[in-house]
Amino acid sequence: MSVLRAWDFDWLWHGFSTRLGGVSTVYRRPDDLNLGWTKEDTDANVAENRRIFALRTTLNAVSDTVLTRQTHGVVINRVHAGLEPLITENGRAVLEGDGLVTNEPGILIGVQTADCIPVILVDPVQKAVGVFHAGWRGTVAGIVEAGVLRMASEFGSAPADMLGAIGPGIGPCCFETGNEVRTAFRERWTYAEELFEGRLINLWEANRRQLVDSGLRPESVTVLGECTAHQLDRFFSHRAEKGVTGRMIAAAGVKG
Repeated sequence: MSVLRAWDFDWLWHGFSTRLGGVSTVYRRPDDLNLGWTKEDTDANVAENRRIFALRTTLNAVSDTVLTRQTHGVVINRVHAGLEPLITENGRAVLEGDGLVTNEPGILIGVQTADCIPVILVDPVQKAVGVFHAGWRGTVAGIVEAGVLRMASEFGSAPADMLGAIGPGIGPCCFETGNEVRTAFRERWTYAEELFEGRLINLWEANRRQLVDSGLRPESVTVLGECTAHQLDRFFSHRAEKGVTGRMIAAAGVKG
């Protein structure tokens, strides 16, 4: 399956891509769905893969995904039709940051990952969505916490009404860190030591805790529990493939 989903609402588009079902041949598989403008792949392949992913995610309604130039921070942009341009003519991202939110029908927004944690937020009451890129730097800086606050301020979203999905990313089995990561988490979160087992960190749990602490109900947060580094037949992993790999997208939108 090339797109993983967490919910089934008739107004919602959303999905986490895998590496399956594309046209790229430069990496591990002959049918990789590489969605990033990587130096190894051709622009034509990436453009076709992005078209495939968007069409599968929106059930043939939208062929482009609005992405963002990621900086491993907490900048979040609201996307709407009057914000021009959303992407360049050749499909490159224009906006800069690590989160996108929208309640505008007909727009698919997304973030790219290849080990970092993708998070989708959905407000089924106000019909609004957000997507967030949470590497360890973004996690410790509070990107998903900022996402909850931004959706509340932009759309009137009540955290208790919101749903969260934490998608495929490097798991606590595989993400070995240095002292600088542990120190950064200790300085930010009182429960930091609970996230570590030796030098391994659990970014899934770090983001889940952040969402719950931001007011989401524990039962409203879904952790897919898919480790990218452990499943190279299904996912791209920057760490496990030593930097020579593709990119995946987590996307969401309000149906037009």
